[in-house]
Parts: sequence; C-alpha cells; structure tokens
Amino acid sequence: MGTWKRGLLAGLKTAWTLGKIIFPITLLLVILQYTPVLPWIIDLIAPLMGLLGLRGEAAIPLVLGNALNLYAGIAGILSLEMTVKEVFILAVMLSFSHNIFIETGVALKVGVKLWVVLVVRFGLAIFSALMINWLWKGGGEIAQYGVIQAAQATPNGWGEITLLALQKASFGVLQLALIVIPLMIAIQFLREKGFMTKLSEKMGPLTRLIGVQPNASSTLVAGLVIGLAYGAGVMIQAVQEDGVSKKDATLVFIFLVACHAVVEDTLIFIPLGIPILPLLIIRVVTAFVLTITVAYIWRRAEQQQIKEVTTST
Repeated sequence: MGTWKRGLLAGLKTAWTLGKIIFPITLLLVILQYTPVLPWIIDLIAPLMGLLGLRGEAAIPLVLGNALNLYAGIAGILSLEMTVKEVFILAVMLSFSHNIFIETGVALKVGVKLWVVLVVRFGLAIFSALMINWLWKGGGEIAQYGVIQAAQATPNGWGEITLLALQKASFGVLQLALIVIPLMIAIQFLREKGFMTKLSEKMGPLTRLIGVQPNASSTLVAGLVIGLAYGAGVMIQAVQEDGVSKKDATLVFIFLVACHAVVEDTLIFIPLGIPILPLLIIRVVTAFVLTITVAYIWRRAEQQQIKEVTTST
C-alpha cells in the first residue's frame, strides 16, 4: 500500500506540474486563433511547414514541444484542428525532438558533444516528417481528440471564445492526467521492487547489439524507462560511477534520442486519436538502425586509425 500511495502522490504532483503548463498554453492558443496574431505567424512560416506535410499553424506545437516539453507540444496540438496524418507527423517529430534545452543539458553532462545532440535530434525529426509525408497517402480525415469529440460551432464573441478555450484546456489536462498518474504509479513500483536493477542486468545482449559495453546498461535502462529528462540523475550517476566511455555514452544517447521513455512517450499520444503502434515501431527501428550504423562507422574509423599508426611505425 505504501508503494501505491507514494506512486499516487508522485502522479498527482506530476499531473499538477504538467497541468500548470498545459492549461494556460492551451487557453492562450485557442484564444489566439481568433485574433490576427496567429494567422500572421502562420502565413509567415506556411511555405516551410508545407515541405513537411504540415500547415503553418503546426509550427506552434513544434516550438512549444522543443522549447518546453512533450506535454506542452501536445497542448498545442489539442488546441488545433488537424488531420490524422498531420498529427501523426507532429507526434513522430516531437518524439525525436522535444524538451531540447533540458535534455541537451543532460546529454552534455553525460559527455555527448553539442553538435551530435542537435544534428541527431533535429535531423531525425525533419527526415521522419519528409518520409511520412512522401510515403503515406492516407490520414486525411480530421483527428478526433479523446474518446468523444463533439462537433463545435464557431464561437461568437469573446465570452464564447473564452468558454471554448477553458473547455479545451480543462479537457486536455484531464486526458493527460488519466495517463500520467497510472504511469507514475508503475514507475514507483519499478523503482521500489528492484525491477530497474534486474532489467539492467538483462540488458547485456542489447548493449552488445548496439555496439556499447555492458557497463552502459544502467544509463540505457534509465533513459528507456524514465526518459532523458526524468532519468537525468540516474544517467549522469551511472556514467560517473560505472566508468562509461564517451563513445558508449554518445551511442547510448543516439539510441535514446529515438527511443527514450518508450512507454510513456508513446501512450501520451493516445488522446490525439492517432495509431500509436506505428509510432512505437518507427521509434524502435530508427533507434536500432541509426545506432548500429553509427557504431559500425565509428569502429571502422578506429580500426583505420590504428592501422595507420601501426603502418607509420
């Protein structure tokens, strides 16, 4: 019962913290839709967004998600009417590139170079959007946020606009809280029952597959289960105490950019009405292909360097 209580309290605290971000952002963005400000911004950047298969206003959740966090990006999506394909593209992009300031700081502390962080995160986001837009010809129907999405008439006057904004903001917070609280309870169980340690011990085959040493398993598990931001302390401590090399830290980070907090960061997109299994598959496949490729190129470069040194002597 103690674990349940601590998990519930952690979930409520997290939901409150996220709600303080989601509610005002959603409220503000819904209101801005009925002012000249948002249309002006949309017209300005629409040509660039069009290359990614998105309308101009889709820049709002992208900016929010990268500047703040994934939940802020979702709050931006909830305030807009978009097609399933557009929401899916945004979900994939935000999965690869979000909370850029905090998570970049984590990567730098772990020993990853800044240019690697920026190239991998933004590169994956842009490339994935281009590929999805090119390959997927469907998804033209309007996305239905939540279980039930009632048809809404255009609000008339500031009173109705404010009421609509309050409704959307409240609904967005409720939807996400219903997912975040159970997740925090589950994470609490994983921590207190020692599953994180056991999982780390079983990660040997995975670390070998992506080309890193077994002592990087704690960092990998922390990022996979908790995420780059939430798992920052665990990851930094693991790198310092387990003697993880900068090469292995970089490879693990590349893997985690595509596939971190894999359960939470997938499930929280359920309220957006998009297929989450393809989202999960894209993240996992990208993580393995990219990391194994980089590890192979890195290993060949090291072998070539050793060969040149041996030849010269």
